[in-house]
Formats: sequence, structure tokens, C-alpha cells
Amino acid sequence: MRLRKITYAGLNSRQKEIFNFQKVAGLLADYGFNCIKLADDWQGADFLAYHIDGSKTLKVQLKSHLTIGKKYVGKALHMAFPVHRAWYVSEHDALVDLVKKNTTWLTSESWRKRGSYSSENSGPRLVAALESSKL
Repeated sequence: MRLRKITYAGLNSRQKEIFNFQKVAGLLADYGFNCIKLADDWQGADFLAYHIDGSKTLKVQLKSHLTIGKKYVGKALHMAFPVHRAWYVSEHDALVDLVKKNTTWLTSESWRKRGSYSSENSGPRLVAALESSKL
């Protein structure tokens, strides 16, 4: 059997979400996490990541790029997202604090009026601040 790699751009949105889940779950396995994809968002989470030592279970919202949202504030959610072909997992509220310190996103119309902000271009300052969240 000869396998052929797929092109991410050729996937539909549901296929991209499954693809991204598989990528992140594989990386989190290196840190001792087992990931369970949820059929529907549960408390804002797309999947659960529980640690093999039983010490923690993360509720994770999966995004195709760095995203923050007021609807996620105070929910103990972690955001998983790629930046420059690397994956990051960060607690949402801590991520908002990093965004506040390293960007002007929280003054944007998107954040103020729609309650969310996402970007494929995070800028070098924010990427440097995210280093401890890099998988």
C-alpha cells in the first residue's frame, strides 16, 4: 500500500478540525496527556486532555490560529493554536494577559464590540512571550 500525504488547504473545515486535533493530541502525548475529542463543545472545550498521573485534566478549545474571546473568560479553558508551524497550548485568561501586555488587540473594534480577536500574525513580541506555552 502506498500512502500519500494530503494537503491541509484541500480539507473542509470539519476535516481541518480533526486534522488539527490529531496533531495537537500527538504532541500532548509527549507530555503525558491522553486526549479525548468531544462530539460537541462541552463548557467551551473541543477536547479534554488528561494527564497520566491523574493530576490534571485540561479543557481545550482548538483553533486554527491564535484566538481570544470574552465568552471564554473565567472558564478555565486552554487554547490550542498554531503559530509559525508550531503548536501552543495556553490557559485562555493568561493568554489574554499576554495579549494585553504585548499587542494592541484589546483596543480593537473586534475585541471591544464583538468580544473576540484572532490573528494568524501574532508578531514577534507576542510569540516570544508565548514561548513557555510552545509544545
